[in-house]
Amino acid sequence: MPPLASAWDAVLYDGVLRKGTAMTAFVFPAPVQPSVAVAGQSARFPVRRIFCVGRNYAEHAREMGHDPSAEPPFFFTKPADALVASGEHIAYPVGTLDFHHEAELVVALGSGGSDVPAASALALIWGYAAGNDLTRRDVQSAAKAARRPWDMSKGFDRSAVVGAIRSAQAGAPSGHIRCLVDGVVKQDADLAEMIWPVAQIVSHLSRLVELRQGDLIFTGTPAGVGPIAAGQTCEVQINGLEPAVVHVT
Repeated sequence: MPPLASAWDAVLYDGVLRKGTAMTAFVFPAPVQPSVAVAGQSARFPVRRIFCVGRNYAEHAREMGHDPSAEPPFFFTKPADALVASGEHIAYPVGTLDFHHEAELVVALGSGGSDVPAASALALIWGYAAGNDLTRRDVQSAAKAARRPWDMSKGFDRSAVVGAIRSAQAGAPSGHIRCLVDGVVKQDADLAEMIWPVAQIVSHLSRLVELRQGDLIFTGTPAGVGPIAAGQTCEVQINGLEPAVVHVT
């Protein structure tokens, strides 16, 4: 076992702290490691960072007032502790009157790297999950109009719903991606409609930051984003994956 370079490496290295490993002292208890359930296993997937792709379906780009052919992929982030497990209840978030769903395919990385060629990018993927990029749409619109960052519209508490991750050994998902609010279909598209497919997303992002084991990438949402009200249930469905369900109170 190589020497541990940091407390973070100690948490992630094989998921085990071995006998004789020096423990880092903290001034208060360290936060719990964010993680996501794995389909068919008791072991969980530890999450390091959450990246999200903006406007990766042409019709969604158009509904948001943008030309889908005009730009390469761009990215924003959510904090890892914004994760919400499928089936959880969350409070309607403060600071918004226009709380939106965004159904997305989530990619979970089992290894990382920098400047990864698209031809090699899929080898980094540990698994796939259904996700919901919850958004304060009015806060986002105001930030765009003022040419300010989107952080508080996307990276707020309890804003990243992720279903159980399915191992990539079962193959990459394909076919429909849907979002239902109280059983009514609001988003319905095909994963093949992505402007930038998964391999190109991973490759492009790896040229901007070093990707590592434990990273999640939300790969963009199709057209049909819309509001969720208190008392409603929102479910993201992707063929072959566990659903991502959230109840808003």
